[in-house]
Amino acid sequence: MRQQRTHPTRMAAPASTYRAPTDPPTSGYALIVDGHVKLEFKIQDSAIQAAKDLKQRFPNLQIKVYDAETKRSEKIELAPA
Repeated sequence: MRQQRTHPTRMAAPASTYRAPTDPPTSGYALIVDGHVKLEFKIQDSAIQAAKDLKQRFPNLQIKVYDAETKRSEKIELAPA
């Protein structure tokens, strides 16, 4: 016959329930990739440069730069070769 355990078994820690923010930022600029906010920037030039670099590496992605002040987004396209 088996002996019963006398010490309590350890329970696994609960999984983290942290979720990335889905709302656009309230200030600055955001890099939006396929409809998801990925990065936030304070300066428009750095946001546009990051978007262009990403678009060159992955031309099939839909990439936009969102301006929180005007609440508008600009789609980033590759220049025709």
